[in-house]
Amino acid sequence: MIKPYDTALSDLSVGGEGDVVALDADPERRVRLMELGFCPETRVRLVRRAPFGCPLEVEVGGSRFSVRVEVARSVLVRHV
Repeated sequence: MIKPYDTALSDLSVGGEGDVVALDADPERRVRLMELGFCPETRVRLVRRAPFGCPLEVEVGGSRFSVRVEVARSVLVRHV
């Protein structure tokens, strides 16, 4: 269940962390995100933003990935 205090991964501040709550994406993208480790209750951290805001570098499960802002918007997280 999505709560009012849940937010998109793209809205975290640099260094901010959250636990994945849901993936609001089409089935193909959802499967790809889960393959990368964006599973419910997994801790994610926004490491940095590129100079013009895209892409974002995120850390999940000890690995770092660059994702587009549009993709990060589909990952809903709960602040920790």
